[in-house]
Amino acid sequence: MRTIHIANEKKRNANVSLESKSQKKRVEYVIPDGSIKKNVTLLKTTLSQNLPSLLDQYGTLDNIAQQIIDSDPEVDLEKTGMILENTRKLYLSQDNKILYGVDLFEISRSPDGEEKERKYYSKNLANVNIDIPVKCSNKLIPKDKAIKMFVFSHKYQIKHVNGLTYDFLFDIAKRLHDANAFMFVGAGQKGMDPLVLYTGGTSYRAFLEGRVKNDTYCLIMHLSNLELKELVS
Repeated sequence: MRTIHIANEKKRNANVSLESKSQKKRVEYVIPDGSIKKNVTLLKTTLSQNLPSLLDQYGTLDNIAQQIIDSDPEVDLEKTGMILENTRKLYLSQDNKILYGVDLFEISRSPDGEEKERKYYSKNLANVNIDIPVKCSNKLIPKDKAIKMFVFSHKYQIKHVNGLTYDFLFDIAKRLHDANAFMFVGAGQKGMDPLVLYTGGTSYRAFLEGRVKNDTYCLIMHLSNLELKELVS
């Protein structure tokens, strides 16, 4: 169960559940025999059949072309086309040796391909379930205004895990329901930083929406990384 550490505007905080609700597909695609299609990963070639290995073996592209005509050295009939499962990404050196210590860089290039800048690639660290809670602000945005300002690409339901957190989340949802508004929530000491759900993930602005009916509630966190702006002529 994914969790989020969240604090309300009164600085009361709690760890609660964060769930993504997937919608069931209404249309299913089938293959000619009527069975449900599925995606699979197929082995295209092995390391010994890739182009660098063939160049090391035969020297030139012309020699490789002739060998392909004569004996098909680029195909392993026992392995090509195998269905792969539980694969992992590995980084290899130029001589096809596995690398165990890899430094990743972000490289900026000019239009002609010349390298302009090189810096270490830094991953965004997850910040929704750390010691510093995600903070609810007092900034409310009417729903009809919010949907014209942001593109919401993801949404998660925030749910209680016990009776105490039920009251905690119900109060937040009721306030938003009564105001018919979204509330901005942010990470960091000041509660102004974007949310990162997992290490290496995308940074998002987050907004809470609350719906209440009798003693039940629904608290939804909408995520956006794209803001809509008016076209100025």
